[in-house]
Amino acid sequence: MLINADFNKRAVVHGARQDWVPSPMPGVDRRMLDRIGDEVARATSLVRYAKGSAFSPHTHNGGEEFLILHGVFQDEHGDYPAGTYVRNPPTSRHTPGAEQGCLMFVKLHQFDPDDRTFVRIDTNRIGRITDPERPDVAVSPLFEDERETVQLETIAPGASVRIGDPGGFEMLVVDGTLTVDGEDYEPQSWLRLPPDDYAKLVVGPNAATVWVKRRHLRQRVLNSGAFAVS
Repeated sequence: MLINADFNKRAVVHGARQDWVPSPMPGVDRRMLDRIGDEVARATSLVRYAKGSAFSPHTHNGGEEFLILHGVFQDEHGDYPAGTYVRNPPTSRHTPGAEQGCLMFVKLHQFDPDDRTFVRIDTNRIGRITDPERPDVAVSPLFEDERETVQLETIAPGASVRIGDPGGFEMLVVDGTLTVDGEDYEPQSWLRLPPDDYAKLVVGPNAATVWVKRRHLRQRVLNSGAFAVS
């Protein structure tokens, strides 16, 4: 299965407008944003757990990165309420579920195969710092290494900012409304820009919060990932 699999092209999916696709596990549905592969895949998705649903135990050979958008996600290591950002590296294993139900943004098989770093951050409790180069943007750093930079950005009402990066750019709208090059975006809207592609983002009448990843779409990074992209 190939969905938005050409990383040299701009990709946009307005997730809230998409149909849910059932997974092999009852009560767990997906909105696929990009994907290379079938059930074992390099994938970026919105995932919905119905109340009381669960996945069978499994190992993430290529790593798993996620942000909880609504509800509470759970596994044997604890509870992950809305706003929790997690990185489970390659070889990590768990048994996920959601007694109350949840909605999450998930990226699979996109780690360095040798990465063994676990990350768990409650973004509701960490601070924001003003970006010195963009005074209308407050940033919460989530992760950074030689391959990529990940952060939450809260952008002031009515602000206009240039987005994009020489190494590629990806964004999910978490809260608020905005436009990108004149196109309306809402919560669950997702954008991927290839390296050296740029766009104009304008926020609506209220502040907007976006999850952002940069530098991860360079060919060297794509070719060295846990699910390499040639």
